[in-house]
Amino acid sequence: MEKLGFSDARHLVTRTGLGAEWDTIRRYQNMTRDQAIKHLLSNRDYHLPPAPKASPWSTMFNMRNNMRRKRMIKHVARTEGKGLQNWWVQHLMKTRSPFLERMTLFWHNHFPSSIAKTMQASMLYDQNLLFRKHALGNFRDLLFAVSKDPAMLLYLDGYISTKDEPNENFAREVLELFTLGIGHYSENDMREAARAFTGWGIDERSGKFVFRANDHDNGIKTFLGKRGNLNGDDILNRLLAHPRTAETIAEKMWREFISITRPDTRITRQWAQRFRSSNYDIATLIKAVLTSDVFWARQNRGALIKSPVELTIGTLRALPYTIQSHRNNLPHNLAIMGQELFNHPSVKGWSGGKNWVSSQSLLRRNSILTSLARGNLNERRNRGGIASRLPDLSVDEMQNWLLAIKPLQPLPEKPGKQRLVRALVLDPAYQVS
Repeated sequence: MEKLGFSDARHLVTRTGLGAEWDTIRRYQNMTRDQAIKHLLSNRDYHLPPAPKASPWSTMFNMRNNMRRKRMIKHVARTEGKGLQNWWVQHLMKTRSPFLERMTLFWHNHFPSSIAKTMQASMLYDQNLLFRKHALGNFRDLLFAVSKDPAMLLYLDGYISTKDEPNENFAREVLELFTLGIGHYSENDMREAARAFTGWGIDERSGKFVFRANDHDNGIKTFLGKRGNLNGDDILNRLLAHPRTAETIAEKMWREFISITRPDTRITRQWAQRFRSSNYDIATLIKAVLTSDVFWARQNRGALIKSPVELTIGTLRALPYTIQSHRNNLPHNLAIMGQELFNHPSVKGWSGGKNWVSSQSLLRRNSILTSLARGNLNERRNRGGIASRLPDLSVDEMQNWLLAIKPLQPLPEKPGKQRLVRALVLDPAYQVS
C-alpha cells in the first residue's frame, strides 16, 4: 500500500487527536493507512498526573445528612470540581496518547454526569479512570461498569431506587441515550427496567456499589418481549442483544469522526454489524470507521466543527503559543464555550456540531485565539517569538498544515511566519477539522 502523504496524515491526526501536531503528522506521513491506524490504536499511555484533592464519600455522605451543612457541601463540591477540571485539562495538554484521551472524552459525553448534581469529585475522578480504562476496550464491559458506577448512581438517582419507590431516571436514560434510542422501546419497557434496577445502591462507608436484596423487586417483569424475574444485569444483556445498541454507538462515531451531517445508515449499520460480531470490541468499531472510504473522502474534510477542547488545547499542543493562566483560565473558557468538563448541561451531554458555535461561544472562541496569537509580529525585533519554533514551511505548506480547507479571508501581504500563523489561526476555516 502507498504511504499516506501529508494531507491524509494530517487528516488522521486532527480527527483522532488533539490538534494538528507536526511531529505526529510527519511520523504518519511515512506510514501506510493500516500502519498508522495500528499505531494509533496501540498507543495507550495510562500515566496520569497525581490525583486532585477530593473529599472521600464518607465525609460528604455524613454532611449530606446535615441540613445546616448543605451550603458547605456545595462550596466543597464547587472547589473540588474546579480542581478536577484543572487536573484533566493539564493531562489533555501533556498526554502522549491524545487519541486515548479523545475517546475518554467521547465516553465522558456518552455517559454524562455533573459535579453540580453528584457533588462528589472523588467519584467523578474514579469515573474518569473507568472511561479511560475501557475507552478502547469492550463496550459491554463499559456499559456494565458505568451502570454500577457510584457517580452514575448518584447522577441519575439509581442509589435511592427501591421496590416500593422505583426511580425511573436511570432506566429511561440507559434506554433513550446510552443504547436503543427513542422509538425502539415502550414506556412499559422503561418502567419494567426501572423495577429490575431496584436495590442498586452505594455503600454508606466505602462509597462503592452495593446490591441491597431487600430493596430489589423480585416480581415478574416483561422487557423487550422477555418475561421473568429480571434483574438489572438481565436488562443490560437484553439491550446488548438488540441491534439498535450497536447502531446507536456507530451513529455517534459518524458525528465524532466523519461529519455533522445526518449519518448514512447504510454505512453505520455495516459498522454496527462488525461491532456486534466482535462482541462489542470498541477498537474493532474504530478500525471500521477509520478504514472506511467515507472517513478519507475529500468532501468530509472540514466537515466537523472543532469542540472547545480541540480548538483551545489542540492549538496549544500544535503551536508554540503559551497561555497566561491569570488571563485565560482554560477550564473556565471551556465552560463559557459550552464544554464544561465534569459538568454536562443535561443528561443528553454536549450536543456538539453546530451547537458549538452559538453567538456567545463564538465570541469567546475568537477571543481566546486572538489572545493566544498576540505578540510582536516583527520577527527581526522579536527574536524570542514563536517564529523560531515553527517548522520552516512555505505559505502553501503552512496553510495545508493548519487548515482543513482553504482560508476564507485574504492572507497577509507582509512576510513572516508568525504573522501568517496568526492569520490562519484567526481565519474562520480554523474552526473546522
